[in-house]
Amino acid sequence: MSKLYIIPTPIGNLRDITLRALDILKDVDVILAEDTRKTGLLLKHYEIVTKQESFHKFNEHKKTETVIQRIKSGTTFGLVTDAGTPGISDPGFLIVRECTENNIEVITLPGATAFIPALVNSAFPCDKFCFEGFLPQKKGRNKRLTELAEENRTMVFYESPHRLIKCLKQFEDFFGKERLISVSREISKIYEETIRGTANELISYFEKKGVKGEIVIIVKGK
Repeated sequence: MSKLYIIPTPIGNLRDITLRALDILKDVDVILAEDTRKTGLLLKHYEIVTKQESFHKFNEHKKTETVIQRIKSGTTFGLVTDAGTPGISDPGFLIVRECTENNIEVITLPGATAFIPALVNSAFPCDKFCFEGFLPQKKGRNKRLTELAEENRTMVFYESPHRLIKCLKQFEDFFGKERLISVSREISKIYEETIRGTANELISYFEKKGVKGEIVIIVKGK
């Protein structure tokens, strides 16, 4: 029986990919890509001609069963997302679960994910932390923030640039004015930066400068 490879891809700098990942991208029969156009740029850069198929949050439920049957028939797949490690706030969990339930081997490669460099660079304790990803946008958001206000571990969040300031204002309301926060953006890219301070200090900074790029927020525990 063939298998499924989970393949991390660069979150910015195209050189942040392992030699093993490149080998497997060349060797698998099909690459399942969150966005074939974006993955196509990576493949073109490394002169990889493996066939791609679309696999994203809007079709993963429908397509997973077909992929399972094709793996059983001898097709080897590699799963990639737009950036980072599949399954971390991206498609991946569903197909890994189904492969496991069907006794199909899943091999996950180590590699890029945005929150690890942001966590280490925050200068907050990272021996114990909790990953929250994207908070609920509406229902359940206030409840979750109330619960996290008592969290002692360092907390990791993802947020979109146009919601960053609103999010920081909520952190100030729920976590207190003195809670320290670190915001990393554009990790591994030309304009990468990490800004640390209280929520109010960060709000002032980004209101003046503007917010662009991929965002990771690290909040110090209580």
